[in-house]
Amino acid sequence: MTTFRGIEGIFRGAPVHMVGDGFRVSNYFPSGQDFGARFSPFILMDYNAPYVFPPSESVKGVGAHPHRGFETVTIAYEGHIEHHDNHGNHGILGPGDVQWMTAGSGLLHKEYHEREFSKRGGLFQMIQLWVNLPRAHKMHQPKYQELLKENMGRAELPDGGGTVRIIAGEYDGVRGPASTFTPIHLFDIAFKNGGQARFELPSSYNSAALVLRGTAQINGGTTAGEGDFVLFRNESGEVLIEGLSDDALVIVLSGEPIDEPVFMHGPFVMNSREELVEAFRDFQTGKMGGADF
Repeated sequence: MTTFRGIEGIFRGAPVHMVGDGFRVSNYFPSGQDFGARFSPFILMDYNAPYVFPPSESVKGVGAHPHRGFETVTIAYEGHIEHHDNHGNHGILGPGDVQWMTAGSGLLHKEYHEREFSKRGGLFQMIQLWVNLPRAHKMHQPKYQELLKENMGRAELPDGGGTVRIIAGEYDGVRGPASTFTPIHLFDIAFKNGGQARFELPSSYNSAALVLRGTAQINGGTTAGEGDFVLFRNESGEVLIEGLSDDALVIVLSGEPIDEPVFMHGPFVMNSREELVEAFRDFQTGKMGGADF
C-alpha cells in the first residue's frame, strides 16, 4: 500500500502588487505566509501570473538595487526579461530560461522587460525565488548561471502523460543543470490530462508545489487549482501529482533547511543584525559598486 507524504496546507499568495512598473506579482512568502524557517532555504517567492502588458516605448522593470547574502532564481514562462549589473554582466531570458544569480558579497543589478518585448507588448509570466545562502557562503563572489531551456534536464511521464523539466537537483535519475550551495530539487511538470508524476523527496527537506496552470490532484484526493501553493509535511512518503486538464503545469520546490539565524531586511539576508547594518553601510558607502551602469 502506498504511503503518501502528508499535506500541511494549501495557501494563496498576497494580493497582487507591482514591483517597479514591470512585474505584477503576488508574494507567496514572506508576505502571503510567514513561513519563517519552515520553508528554508527558500525565503521569498514572487509569482507574476500570466498578464498581458500593452506595447510601450519605455522599458518597464526595476532600476538599480543591491543584494547580499542569498541567490535570486528567475524562471521565465512567457515574455522576455533583460538584466544587467555593475559587474558588467548582461543577459536576456526567454520562455523556458532560468537565471540563477548568486548575490553573495553584494552587487547592484537591474531587471526589466527586454526592449523588443516592451515595444510589442504581450503575455508575461515569471517566478522569482530568493534562496538563502549558508553562513560559509554568504560572502561568496557574485556569479551567474544562465540556464537555457535547451539545457534543462527532461524526463517523460509514463504513457505520454507529460514532461518533467528539471532545473536543479534530480527527478527519476535525471539531473538539472543548476549548481547549488545546499541540496535543492526544483522542477516543473507539464501534464497531459490524466498524466501522473510519482516521486519521493527526503523527509527532512521542506517541500511544496505551486499550480501555475490548470488543475491538479495531489496524492489521489486533494484538488489544487491555479495559484494554489501546496505545502507538504516533513515526513516520509510518496508524492503523486495528476494533471486534471491538458494544460496543467505544476512547479515543485524542495530543499534541505539551513539551520542558521536569518536576519532579512529589504534586499539583504544575513545571519545577524550587525551583518545587516554592515550590508547597508557597505551599500551606502559604495563598497558594492555604483548605481550608474
